[in-house]
Amino acid sequence: MHRHAATLLELQHRDLDYRDELIRRSTLGDGYDPGMAKIHADNADALARIIDNLGGFPTTDLVGPEASAAAWLVVQHAIGSPDFMRRCRDLLATAVAAGTGDAVQLAYLTDRIAVFEGRPQRYGTQFDWDAAGELSPRGVIDVAAVDLRRGALGLRPLAEQTKIMRERAARDGERPPEDGAARRAAYEGWLREVGWR
Repeated sequence: MHRHAATLLELQHRDLDYRDELIRRSTLGDGYDPGMAKIHADNADALARIIDNLGGFPTTDLVGPEASAAAWLVVQHAIGSPDFMRRCRDLLATAVAAGTGDAVQLAYLTDRIAVFEGRPQRYGTQFDWDAAGELSPRGVIDVAAVDLRRGALGLRPLAEQTKIMRERAARDGERPPEDGAARRAAYEGWLREVGWR
């Protein structure tokens, strides 16, 4: 096992174990938990050091498939670190262009950043509660074009993925916010506070 692989897997476990705890407490959907925010920030710092050491994104050829997936999860959750997420997107894009990176990982990261920046998604990978209280892809303008891009990467059509996401949210006890307007206002404030907008 590559020397960074164990660390990457530990970062992932720390994140997912805390998420499981929030699910057990039925508080996963109650805003950005401060404990989760700290884990995400600490994990991003640790991953940044690994990236500096490797000289690139931890791709499968560098750290193995499980550790590379763990690195991607850490990046996806580094939402309080816009510059770091953008840096990882660029490093991952370079790896994909070189044939060593995962194009699906890049699609998810590209969409996540687009949503935080207030731009439309290209692949429809990011979901949130809509005005009707349904979990839906956020910021998707042209579903047919999105489905073509998803298909090129081997991803399910958006309608099928939406059904899966709603079933998963129900299973995990997630629910729409009681006050959607207040949640949106808090979210917009957070975006400005951390530097996404």
